[in-house]
Amino acid sequence: DGPLLPILHAFVQHFGHISDQAIVLIADVLNLTRADVQGVVSFYHDFRREPAGRYVVKLCRAESCQSMGADKLASSLEKALGIKFGETTPDRRISLEAVYCLGNCALSPAVLVNNQLRGRANKAKIFEMCGDGRP
Repeated sequence: DGPLLPILHAFVQHFGHISDQAIVLIADVLNLTRADVQGVVSFYHDFRREPAGRYVVKLCRAESCQSMGADKLASSLEKALGIKFGETTPDRRISLEAVYCLGNCALSPAVLVNNQLRGRANKAKIFEMCGDGRP
């Protein structure tokens, strides 16, 4: 195990994403090819290539949450925000991400907003977690 993963995590924590310039710098410093670094960045979903929104909404799409309405909630969020999962609103307010199991199955559907876990999620609760309660 080398320093690549900790360095990538540090870049995301500090800058919010990993830019093309960061990939070049990291590759040069670690004596790796850009393709090596890009391969790791693209493999792990936590390594973003573009800045995230102010609020990162991670909705569980696993079976338990699906059975409790996560699919309907997902469609409702996409419609209200005008974006699809994996996208960020044009004002960079909200990024919408699908995840698979947040370990909160007893309170499905589960959502994680900026690392705050909530159960029995609904659109109103999610928008409340994102500020003023409006999409």
